[in-house]
Amino acid sequence: MISFVIPLMNEEENLRALHEELSSAIHAARLESTEIIFIDDGSTDGSWNVVEEIAQDDPRVTGIKFRRNFGKAAALTAGFAQASGNVIFTLDGDLQDDPVEIPRFLAKLDDGFDLVSGWKKRRHDPWHKVGPSRVFNWLVSNVTHCHLHDHNCGYKAYRRAVIDEVTIHGELHRFVPALAHARGFRVGELEVHHRARTHGVSKYGFSRFLKGLFDLFQVRFVTRYGQRPLHVLGTIGLGFFGLGMLGLIVLMVGAAFGWSVALTVVPAIASGALAITGTLLIALGFVAELLTSYNLDVSKTYTIAAKVGSQTAAQEFVRP
Repeated sequence: MISFVIPLMNEEENLRALHEELSSAIHAARLESTEIIFIDDGSTDGSWNVVEEIAQDDPRVTGIKFRRNFGKAAALTAGFAQASGNVIFTLDGDLQDDPVEIPRFLAKLDDGFDLVSGWKKRRHDPWHKVGPSRVFNWLVSNVTHCHLHDHNCGYKAYRRAVIDEVTIHGELHRFVPALAHARGFRVGELEVHHRARTHGVSKYGFSRFLKGLFDLFQVRFVTRYGQRPLHVLGTIGLGFFGLGMLGLIVLMVGAAFGWSVALTVVPAIASGALAITGTLLIALGFVAELLTSYNLDVSKTYTIAAKVGSQTAAQEFVRP
């Protein structure tokens, strides 16, 4: 089973053409077992009516309608929960992702990858969207060590195991490759044909770049220190505490040699603030460790690639 998960918002004019192109691509690739899942993320136009009409004519189609706009991450999560395929595609509802690329994605998965992300090398978007996106992709690749040209591309193919292990919320959908990479999955990239938008308007602006920076810091912290927050908070705290105490010691020695009080007041306050901040960070690290230990699901601290052998046979073998 191959599932196609398509989040959308106000794409009334694009949906019928998208369904026709996707159906043609499925037929051309001779994919016998497929399903198409549309998630309407709070559209205010007639998108849901179009989804209902398509679903009546095509038994492969399922529609999910949100009560309001909850964001793309929520739409993808709902689609993944509905999907039953062992391979899951995501693509946008704006017709910029070309369904003809589907066989190439499947071939890339067959090369041993668990997640294949599209790369819109030649983009048909305005410069004020392309420029910040390239800077953002460079930052994500270097911070997460998951090197892709286009982390933001919504055109992706996943093996089921990735969806089962990687959870997304907020606006972390653009970091799924990085999160999967941190779990040990093989992440690949495929240059895809990107088409210009013919109907509707883009849902993203420059504010997405600023939000993405905060999300990037969150991903970096969670993937590296999510199970040991004291390591990062404690290290920073010890650094602040050490600098603060060193400053206080220097000022005490200086006072013994007759340094002017007026010259040491501000450095003394700054050194004391550093020492107190460091102490608070260390304490916060211990609290974070307690919360992590209390809420940790040990089954999510590792990921299994394969199993072999029989547990029953092993038990019989060791039986006296």
